[in-house]
Amino acid sequence: MSSLNLDDFTDLIERPDGGVRRDAEAYRDRRIVPAGALGRLDDLGEWLAAAQGAVPVRPVERPRVVLFAGDHGIAALGVSARPAGGAGQLVREVLEGGRPSAVLARRLGVPVRVVDMALDCEPDAFPEDVVRHRVRRGSGRIDVEDALTAEEAEAAFLAGVAVADEEADSGTDLVVLGDVSVGGTTAAGVLVAALCGTDASVVTGRGGEAIDDLAWMRKCAAIRDALRRARPVLGDQLQLLATVGGADLAAMTGFLLQCAVRKVPVVLDGVVTAACALVGQRIAFRAPDWWLAGQRSGEPGQAKALDRMALEPLLDQGVTVGEGAGALLALPLVQAAAALAAELPEKQAKPETPDEPEESEEPEAAAATEE
Repeated sequence: MSSLNLDDFTDLIERPDGGVRRDAEAYRDRRIVPAGALGRLDDLGEWLAAAQGAVPVRPVERPRVVLFAGDHGIAALGVSARPAGGAGQLVREVLEGGRPSAVLARRLGVPVRVVDMALDCEPDAFPEDVVRHRVRRGSGRIDVEDALTAEEAEAAFLAGVAVADEEADSGTDLVVLGDVSVGGTTAAGVLVAALCGTDASVVTGRGGEAIDDLAWMRKCAAIRDALRRARPVLGDQLQLLATVGGADLAAMTGFLLQCAVRKVPVVLDGVVTAACALVGQRIAFRAPDWWLAGQRSGEPGQAKALDRMALEPLLDQGVTVGEGAGALLALPLVQAAAALAAELPEKQAKPETPDEPEESEEPEAAAATEE
C-alpha cells in the first residue's frame, strides 16, 4: 500500500506572507516613483517580498532552469512534428548548448538542469546526474493504455519532490520550469480538458513545432480518446497522472508542490507545465500562489489552465518551443522588479516653511501720533 498521502500538501503549503506583502506595499509607497507608475512590476516586487518573507526584497541571484524530460507513447500516432522517441535528441542538444533554452540561459548566466524521467533511449546515453531519477523508458500510449503503473506514477512524483528538495537545499531562489518531450503537449491537453471539464477540440494546439491540419485532427482524436479514460479517475490526481499523464508530468507535479512547500518561487513555461500546475492546484489549492506564468504561448490548453488558476502571464511572446525558453524570457523582468522594489530611493521630505511673522502695526500708530 502506498505511503504517499497527497492531502499532506494541503496542510504543508502556506500562502506567501500577507503581512510581509503589506509591509512591502507600505515600503513601496515611500519610494520616489508613484505607486502604479511601474505597472505590474510593483505587484511582482511585492509578491517576491512576500515569497521571500523579506522587506526590502532580496535580489534574485541564484535562479535555475529545471527541465523534466520524457517520451510519450502517444507520439506514435503522428500527433507531433517530431518523430516518436525523439526527445533524447532534444536533450542532447540542450546539454550541448544548441537549443533556444540553452542559448538564453547562457546569455542570462543561469545554469540548466535536465532530469530524465522517461526518455526512450538507453540510460547510459546521458550522464548519471541526468538519468538517476529515471522511472521507465517512455510512457504508455494514453489513448489505449495507462501512461504508467501506479507504482511508477508514485516513483515519478516522489522524484519530482526530491529534485525540488535538492534545489532548495542548494540555495536556488527561483526556478524556471520547463519540459523536453515528444508527445507531451498531447498528454497535457488531456489533463487540462479533464480538469476543466471541456472538449478535446478546445485544448488541442499545434505543439512546439507546428503540426499541419491532418496531424492536428489526429492529435484531437487522441486527446478525445484519452479523455474518456481520464474522466473515471478524476477524483484521484496520482491515478490521473498514471492514466493519462506520464513520468515527466508526474515528476513536474511533485516538483511544483514541493517547491511551494519549500517556499521556492517557480516560473511556468508553456502548456505542459501549466497542465501539471493545474493538477497541483487540485491537490493543494494554495500552491499556485507560489507560481508565475512566464509567457502566453498561444496554446489553447495553456490559456485554459492559467485562467482556471487565475495566473496572468508576464509576457505575450507566443513561444511554443518548450524547454523553458518562454519562461526564461520573463526572468529579467522578475529580476528587474526585485531591483526596483529594493533599490529605488525614498522620497525626500519637504522642508517645513516657518510661519511668516505678522506685520507690526507700530509704524501706523506712530504716524497717527505725529498728526
